[in-house]
Amino acid sequence: MTAIESYLQQQTTKRGRYAYHAGQPFEQWSEQLRSRIRARLGGFPADDAELNAVVLERIACEGYVRERVEITTYAGLRMPIYVLIPNELSNTNTPVPAMIACHGHGYGSREISGMEPDGSPRAAAPGLHKDFAVSLVQRGYMVAAPELLGFGDRRLEEDKDKPSGISSCTKIAAHLLMAGQTLAGHRVYETIRVLDYLSTRPEVDAERIGIMGISGGGLVAAFTAALDVRFQAAVISGYASTFQASILDRNHCLDNYIPGILREAELPDIIGLIVPRPLFIEAGKDDRVFPQAAAREAFTRLEEIYAQEGALNALGADFFAGGHEISGAKAYDWLDRFL
Repeated sequence: MTAIESYLQQQTTKRGRYAYHAGQPFEQWSEQLRSRIRARLGGFPADDAELNAVVLERIACEGYVRERVEITTYAGLRMPIYVLIPNELSNTNTPVPAMIACHGHGYGSREISGMEPDGSPRAAAPGLHKDFAVSLVQRGYMVAAPELLGFGDRRLEEDKDKPSGISSCTKIAAHLLMAGQTLAGHRVYETIRVLDYLSTRPEVDAERIGIMGISGGGLVAAFTAALDVRFQAAVISGYASTFQASILDRNHCLDNYIPGILREAELPDIIGLIVPRPLFIEAGKDDRVFPQAAAREAFTRLEEIYAQEGALNALGADFFAGGHEISGAKAYDWLDRFL
């Protein structure tokens, strides 16, 4: 280890000031850590903009209806969302549970909603995302699949003629960092606005809304559920780990980096803010992006937090034989138990 590497290790292995400790008042700890995370993400607007939701299209699919909806998130920013509505809703007036599905790096919300980049029906293999928004609607959930900032239709103009999987993450993240904000923070706040929107839909039981995300979408799912207690369940796939053994162990996209976050807490403590609400972790044995060993380390820490708060039965995991991908083999049944 060089002197530089040793110095960096010393800087990044100091325990954050809000690491969870057994016996401390949970409400005080969680309130303080949430406040610090919001600040590290760059802060959120003091006043929410009007959603001004508009339905752009409505298409009948096999077993569900797919809407393309657009809402205002930040003043001056509009976000498109695919809303998948199970056909059973046409035969009942009873609201159903809902899920927000957050895609990772790739070509955006179409990639998890059964489509090719141009919006045509899926023809190729679904890849790491496994069309999990479709899997959720097929189980009876109403699903919102937002287009995260920097992907798909929300790329910068200079990137729109590039291959569909090329994102605008780096440039957007760099500009926001220069303004004292973060791309992670923008994605988290925008996803909170998706929750606001879902809560207005008469088809949705607003007391039974969960969130699921993979990879970069796992970051969004983890932080959003940690900060907003309205989420009643969370599935984090291909992301739950430690900063030390993942984000700092290899080169990641700039959208993963949050200035000063380690001064507050390590990732398992941040995810632990979801306690006592149900939480499920997915991690593939051959995941080279967020290694399973780090996921197991994080899960052990989460077990301590959930056990201390008397909620261990609300915590689950699937350490499956696979790579950096959605599994769903156990996660969907687990969601059905809690939502």
